[in-house]
Amino acid sequence: MAARSQRPVNVGRLFHWAAEQGRPTVMHLDRPFDIAPDSGTRFDVPALAATVEDAAGWLYGAGLRHGDRLAIVKENHYDFILLAAAAARLGALPVMIAPIRSEAHIRTLLTRISPKVLVMGTTVLERMTAAGVALDDPGMTLVAVGEDRPGLPGGTLRIDDVRGGARPPVRFRGPHEPMLVTHTSGTTGVPKLVVHSPATTLAAVPFRIESYRLPLMTSRPQDVVASGISFAHNRNLSWTNGTLFRGPRKMVILSDPGLENVARMLAAHPPTSLEACPNVFQYWEELADTRPELFAGVRRFISTFDAVHPRTVRKFLGASRVRLPLWAWGVGQSEIAGIAAGVATRSMVRPGKPRAHDATNVGFPPLVRVKVVDPETGRKRPRGKPGLLMVRTKSRCLTYLGEDDRHRAKDQGRWWNTGDLGEYAGYGRIRLIDREVDMIPGMSSIELESTLLDRLDRASEVIVLGVPGQPPIPVLCMRDDALDPQEWDRACRGLPEMDKPRLVPWDEMPRTATWKVRRGELREQLLGSSDTYGTGQWT
Repeated sequence: MAARSQRPVNVGRLFHWAAEQGRPTVMHLDRPFDIAPDSGTRFDVPALAATVEDAAGWLYGAGLRHGDRLAIVKENHYDFILLAAAAARLGALPVMIAPIRSEAHIRTLLTRISPKVLVMGTTVLERMTAAGVALDDPGMTLVAVGEDRPGLPGGTLRIDDVRGGARPPVRFRGPHEPMLVTHTSGTTGVPKLVVHSPATTLAAVPFRIESYRLPLMTSRPQDVVASGISFAHNRNLSWTNGTLFRGPRKMVILSDPGLENVARMLAAHPPTSLEACPNVFQYWEELADTRPELFAGVRRFISTFDAVHPRTVRKFLGASRVRLPLWAWGVGQSEIAGIAAGVATRSMVRPGKPRAHDATNVGFPPLVRVKVVDPETGRKRPRGKPGLLMVRTKSRCLTYLGEDDRHRAKDQGRWWNTGDLGEYAGYGRIRLIDREVDMIPGMSSIELESTLLDRLDRASEVIVLGVPGQPPIPVLCMRDDALDPQEWDRACRGLPEMDKPRLVPWDEMPRTATWKVRRGELREQLLGSSDTYGTGQWT
């Protein structure tokens, strides 16, 4: 048995290490893996390690070798990280790309990657083919995974076509060499490809914090830990590391955030810990209203990637029947991990609390250093004065793949320019205001949107767009796609002047792979304009 002190820092070792340690966790899937469609929906840790081993074999059979790049573009599922682990065992560099909406953006990313092997989900491949986007790069092998689809491009291989060869050699790359590439959310255009090493991920404390024993905050042996995030992102790596290390009873994978699917899985596997992206939790508020029993045993809710609104936190904490449920939230970037994090209880999000001191947008830097600076002079700002958030951390990425110049423009010595606006809030805390590109002078769209959500019970999404030369424009998703004028008048009482609201159905709202709203695309869609108050130079 491996020594317990030898904590893995390479994703290629992670599942094998957990199997050697005898971790008792069993993973339950909402659908079979795309790379193992006949293996069912129940995997213990040795089975996960075996799936990684099998994937390494067929990737090697497809021609992937040490130093090559593997592009993974497929439907959302946990097997993103299994493929990344398989490639890392070969010493190849895996690049994980979620099934983003724009086929042109996917093509641009593939050009930057120049992969030796491309693993693409059949539904994404069908979209690319229908859009006339070619995937015939010289020297690239295309392997399709997922359900069969008609009209796959000529030369496309399936897993069985590249399986059955010689057992590949295991050749890990060094601790400071590139190990894994994920992409940014892409709220403002083509996502950036973020390159990380073992030293900037699993060896860095921010990625390991969940493996420590923290009262009320980390998993216990009897826990059922469910996750409904975008599994193509770095959060999947830190979540997997912490969860496998703590060894809860179950891991529950929610690859599809649809209400019916989530209700089915949570009823079958009642969670004690539940994680999702903030906008997904907003969407699930309907379940909290209609099926509160699904969340009765949850003692820890976790939201990552973006700011979360108080109404959302309040609803889910109210649905839990445990004595002291907690909401843990974090805001970060793929490039650096966390920026600010906090914990909320029922009393901290009770109605009527001042937005400027809200527990869901005022938090502490999570094991990183943060300073607030004037965007023009770079000088440190005093408490209560907004500025750009600069972060210093050992988990900062190595570069942007294919865009080194863009990375250098945000790398200011020991500090990283996040492009986010915030201010000091006292006692070491940071108050989040907005992305710089989305700023509205004199206000915070985060706080304005939170207020409107509190006052509009049937709203599942509220976005406020700043447009130079006119009042801010509110964009609403209503559960029944209707808004009574009197209801809107009551919601606006005492708030800054806004333009008339625009209604957009939830499924027509342009979103990133992490379900954030692509505000720039929404602005173009509704207004035919890209004008903003922000410069966007740090996006």
